[in-house]
Amino acid sequence: MNLSAPHRATRIALAGLAVLGMASAAYAVRRPLMMSVPACASGRWHGCLDTENGVVLMTAAALPLAALLVGALTLLRRAAGVTSPLRRSLAEVGMVYGTAPFVWMTLMPGLGAGVVTGRVSLVPLRDLATMGPIGIGGNLLVFAALGFFAPLRFPALASVPRMLALGAGFSAVIETLQYVLRLDRVSSVDDVLLNATGAALFALASRRWWHTPAQAPPPRPRLATAPAD
Repeated sequence: MNLSAPHRATRIALAGLAVLGMASAAYAVRRPLMMSVPACASGRWHGCLDTENGVVLMTAAALPLAALLVGALTLLRRAAGVTSPLRRSLAEVGMVYGTAPFVWMTLMPGLGAGVVTGRVSLVPLRDLATMGPIGIGGNLLVFAALGFFAPLRFPALASVPRMLALGAGFSAVIETLQYVLRLDRVSSVDDVLLNATGAALFALASRRWWHTPAQAPPPRPRLATAPAD
């Protein structure tokens, strides 16, 4: 009985659902994104890279370049005899491509940047009610790519608690920069909690791919038994 056919069909179905979901999301946000096209196409900073819509648009436009970079790195590593070249290249590009835009958006200055003093919210769970679903979802996605791909690239990070701690550490750095640079943003402990939770959840999502056959420990040798008389 061929068991690979059902698994192949499942993978194809999941890939189809992922593509359909991405297409639906792109269709839902097409109007806000199109508003940034003139500014981004003309290379203007204002209206493009200083807006969330512009950053999302440029991130989507850079997807083919990211794919080409993955392919180029894979070919170079394969020629050099590096083990798991596609896995390493995809993980490295995925971490940067999926994390940099979110970090950029968290460090965008507000209207009162440089004028108003930094604001801090250190009471856990107090700001969640004011974030709304979009705010909560966005905070969960800030380090999603890092949580998903870092354990694939670095075996030392193949642990959900470690990715939780790593996400919390990076998030704390961002919140500190928001306060020190006076970006007219609220440095909230809830942002740290959500960012770290997102990193841990997406690390858990990639757990089944953490260990490849080349990285798996060899089986323990069986003790030889003396032949019976």
